Amino acid sequence: MGRTQLPVWVCPVLKLTIELTYAACCLLCAVAGAVFDMTSRRVPNFVTLPAICFGLLLHWIFGSWLQLGGAAAAGLICGSVFLLFYLAGGMGGGDVKLIAAAGCISGLSLVGPLLNIGALAVHHRMEGLVPHPILNMSDPRSVRLPYAVAIATGSALSLLLLAVQR
Repeated sequence: MGRTQLPVWVCPVLKLTIELTYAACCLLCAVAGAVFDMTSRRVPNFVTLPAICFGLLLHWIFGSWLQLGGAAAAGLICGSVFLLFYLAGGMGGGDVKLIAAAGCISGLSLVGPLLNIGALAVHHRMEGLVPHPILNMSDPRSVRLPYAVAIATGSALSLLLLAVQR
């Protein structure tokens, strides 16, 4: 039995409310990852892997198989972009999994703001700028940047953009 779904033109408010739900869940996941990243310099698997499953399940429940595929594509796009920087030695694997989880939760429509803020953080790192000492609690002289904070900022920006559109 297939589920029926209302066309977007019938209920545009419902679509925006669901998009806000995706963005809010993405922000919750990213903030959890940022807290772990700032305190322990690790984004644990028990944050990222359930978040990926939750995002895919959320899109399947509120949408359809097509939306589930879109969420998986968003996770692959976000994860692939950050995977390049991981392979170059610029960030940790937890950051890659966190951005993939954020992509799975937010879906294709919010990939842009997520990756824009992430790109700013990578640019910050590539320019050789030193992050604020409070971001480097373990060693203020190191140039490590907790990218989960940038991912959380991108998630907050996504939520803010959707709220302003409303």
